[in-house]
Amino acid sequence: MYLILLFGLSQTILFYRSDAFLLSRGQEAWIIDSSRFKTSQKQDINRSPWEPNLISLTARYESKAPTSEAILGDTDNVIEPTNNQQFVSETLNKSLFQRKIANIEKFARLPVWPVWNGVFLFLLSKVAGQEIVAEWEQTGWFGGRVCPNFFNPPGSTSPFIMLVHHCHSFAMWDPVRYIQRSFFPEGFPAHPHRGFITVTYILQGGFKHRDSLGVKQRYGASRHGQDKYNGKHTQWLMTGAGLLHEEMWDIECPSFIQPSRQELYQLWLNVPAKYKLNPPKVNLLGGQEETPTILAYSDGTLKSVTDNDSSRKTDSALQSKTIVIAGKYGQHYASIETFSGVDIFHVVIEPGGTWKHSIPPHYSTGIIYMRLGSASVDGTTILPHHTAYLSRQGNELIVTNSSPTKTADFLLLAGEDLNEPVAAQGSMVMNSYDQINQAYQDYQQGRMGIPWSHELSDEKWREHLQKFPSIYKFSDRAGLK
Repeated sequence: MYLILLFGLSQTILFYRSDAFLLSRGQEAWIIDSSRFKTSQKQDINRSPWEPNLISLTARYESKAPTSEAILGDTDNVIEPTNNQQFVSETLNKSLFQRKIANIEKFARLPVWPVWNGVFLFLLSKVAGQEIVAEWEQTGWFGGRVCPNFFNPPGSTSPFIMLVHHCHSFAMWDPVRYIQRSFFPEGFPAHPHRGFITVTYILQGGFKHRDSLGVKQRYGASRHGQDKYNGKHTQWLMTGAGLLHEEMWDIECPSFIQPSRQELYQLWLNVPAKYKLNPPKVNLLGGQEETPTILAYSDGTLKSVTDNDSSRKTDSALQSKTIVIAGKYGQHYASIETFSGVDIFHVVIEPGGTWKHSIPPHYSTGIIYMRLGSASVDGTTILPHHTAYLSRQGNELIVTNSSPTKTADFLLLAGEDLNEPVAAQGSMVMNSYDQINQAYQDYQQGRMGIPWSHELSDEKWREHLQKFPSIYKFSDRAGLK
């Protein structure tokens, strides 16, 4: 057991960061020009004394016009073609194609919370296969792994910077857990952010949030037949000019034997440069008014799930269920305002079912992360815990689950390219190294507040904020102009 613990810790300490696990590459920052795909080294910036040793990752992504996005909706950087009518006609024809899979990638699943569980699942996956282990992770008895999806270079998947899938279990009877948490907190203590949005969607369990602007929240999934979070399963945090926040697991074990199950996605969503220094804003989302759940049937009917929907069709005709975190599915919209066009959907396809979605042609980025089961797009299969990148053109996405007995469960990300430089280092996402340096200088000077211990009571935490206040204040709006 102790050998497993030591092995797991050796693998995870390198990757621990404030609210994700980032693959350490020493002190180098990768500069990637998407037009040449060459890499070079750049000097690392100075970090705060509180900041862990995080990955330094920067991408320079320059738009090349004309593009289908520019012709069909984005008016920036449009170059007039020689034969405009023919060019537009060809572009429109391309937009009618189905989206295909351009590439599939498998990111590492790192052992943590508890480490020995993660190591056990890793070894089991080598024997039983990824699909079996993915199902084991959903039993509620096994967890202990985190999967950070590094979209590299970030500009190639604009506006999406990174997606992390967490899957953990906390048991009262686990002696290793108590050893681990003495030096490895069960969550993410106070840390800074600037210049982007974190979208935290909880599938099981919950989070306790406190920040440097005095906001305290709890959110998560309903469990054990109770909904202590009032249906709020998603936090949409516009970090804006900057703040510190902590996110600690809301652990409640059903019994001494049964562990507390924690599973979530966290997405880093970039915003246009003109909004990066807007006042911070946080929203909790959930329920039919904010994140509608849509049922799709074999005859093409889409119906929103409501408690009093007596006209709903029988489940025998059900094809899929879609939870709309952001964007539009059919004629159903999520409530959150966004700074650019994005779709964020949690989709579950029934055995033998098919799921369809019309992606706006100017949404050049499309990503599918397969959580459970497997599904195919135009004959190409996506296995569990794999990430598929869609072709950049076309507007029709068709995903098929050919299994006669198992559902296919995945997250879809689709959005329009911001066509701006991207500089992402540590916990900041800006447009240049100078801006990243300025963000860390502001953090070191206490402009975002001073970090506090996650063990502080709420009373002591508020006293700390009075002594070390942030100069930034939450906006009463999402920051849109």
